[in-house]
Parts: sequence; structure tokens; C-alpha cells
Amino acid sequence: MKTEELRQMSDEQLDLTLKEAADKLFRLRIQSQTERLNAPSELRRSRRMIAQIKTLQTERSNAAAK
Repeated sequence: MKTEELRQMSDEQLDLTLKEAADKLFRLRIQSQTERLNAPSELRRSRRMIAQIKTLQTERSNAAAK
């Protein structure tokens, strides 16, 4: 998902997307320990998605505080 798509989401949608991405990252980590991953780059992609969402949430909370 692109950053622009994330920016257009509401706060509730971002929270839901964050939970889904964290769950996916957890499942990928477990899978990487127990078996071989088809696409190891998925781990990096999931971590980056989580970081982007948290960054957007921080930006929004800082903008609301001002």
C-alpha cells in the first residue's frame, strides 16, 4: 500500500490496518522460524508498513495538539 493511500484513510481505518499488519508480521515471523518463506521480503514490507502507519498516526496527533 502506498503512503498516499494511507494518508487518505481515517484514523479508525489506520488502526485496523495497523492491527492487520502487526498480525501478518507475527505470522510471518513464526513461519520463518518453522519453515521456509516463499518471499522473505514480506518481512521487510510488513515492518515498513507498520512504521509508515505509526508515523502517520504521530503526525496526526501532533497536528491535533497544535
